Amino acid sequence: MIAKVNGFTPATKRLDKFLKSQENLSHTRFIQGTLTNWFPKAALSRSFIDFSEFTFLEFLESGIFYFAAPFFGEHAFRNGLFKKVQPKKLQKTILKEVPKSIEEIKKSKLSQDLKNRVTTTKGGIILGCITIPAMEYALGFAKNLFTLKVFKVSDFNNVANLNKEKTENTEQQKHVEKHAKSVLLKTGLLSAGGIGAGLLLASKGHKYKTARKFSEILLEPGEQISKLLNIKSEKTNKFLKEYLKLDFVNNNGKLALSKGQLAVTCITGLFGYSSAAKDRGKLDFYEVWTRVPLVVLYTIFGSSILDAGFKKYLANKGKFPELIKRDQKGKIQNVPTRKELPQIAQKLAKANNTSTETELAKLIKQKSIITGVPFLFSLVAMGFTLSAVSRIWTKYRYEHQQKTQNQKIAELNPSFQEFKVNLLNNKTCNIY
Repeated sequence: MIAKVNGFTPATKRLDKFLKSQENLSHTRFIQGTLTNWFPKAALSRSFIDFSEFTFLEFLESGIFYFAAPFFGEHAFRNGLFKKVQPKKLQKTILKEVPKSIEEIKKSKLSQDLKNRVTTTKGGIILGCITIPAMEYALGFAKNLFTLKVFKVSDFNNVANLNKEKTENTEQQKHVEKHAKSVLLKTGLLSAGGIGAGLLLASKGHKYKTARKFSEILLEPGEQISKLLNIKSEKTNKFLKEYLKLDFVNNNGKLALSKGQLAVTCITGLFGYSSAAKDRGKLDFYEVWTRVPLVVLYTIFGSSILDAGFKKYLANKGKFPELIKRDQKGKIQNVPTRKELPQIAQKLAKANNTSTETELAKLIKQKSIITGVPFLFSLVAMGFTLSAVSRIWTKYRYEHQQKTQNQKIAELNPSFQEFKVNLLNNKTCNIY
């Protein structure tokens, strides 16, 4: 007899926790990102230095990607700095309305003055959140500095355990340190400037039409582009609205990460990594551009493409009809959320003459399959496969680079080949 925990078997309870984590974009993407990026690289690490620096990088990066926006937006700004620049009489009302979208604010019964204040406060908070992509851009340089200070290594060939001699170039080390500190300082100043400009916009912007329009564009650039270009395609408009949305998502009255915010941070990080990699050698730069663009795409879109394809496959096979349904046009509808499952379970229990608990357990397992299969496939394909391929390519480039250098030396010195042969045969030779 399997033990029950809160009405479910332990296995069902674990699946239930997994589903609940998937309902929150920050938690979902953190788990996906960490598993996809860190775990495979840990299993395929090339040296202790390599393991240490990507562990330092991945966990800080995941924190920035998935939790920095809600933390800064909700706690540091909405209920902190930006609260203080509002008139005391209006603070409560303005802060309550901030999580709502621009469209909701415009349709609300608030006075025009309050609508303007809420709009520019929202814009100011987003302007202050420039701190987040700035941090992400600087992260590659912080990693370089970490490796240099802790392990006294700046050459990527040594980090990746390609150069068995482990020699270090003093001038390169100085350049890595100087450039890293310079970028950290500049991004710090940029962050401070963004917060200052945001506070100014939130406190004074409501008086100016230009400032209010700027706030609307900043919050919903996708919608503005759609209107400007008069785009009629529903799918294109939906894509622009979701992935170019810099405003926060309203999560029960709290500011939560949006897909547009995640996209901006990821893309900024790519160029930060690229610039930082140049300081440590060509092979680091090449490895970044072999792996990171695909990781960025995966991080932004998650397993949504695989998820859509898998749901279509299940729908065509007639699987899980209570969860996967088509509308009148044949389009697959959104799978019910975890919160909606108990209501569906009650209806099924009456129809099947079973208990609600039994039906709910079945629905949890079915939804776990719908969600989990694309997730696990992404982990294997994007995680292990991509990490392994990028490492193989780096090793190949290094060996090709060494072969090319040896050929050039041989061309300049004909005695070089004779020296190599004699050295292998434990003989001595004269080099002319």
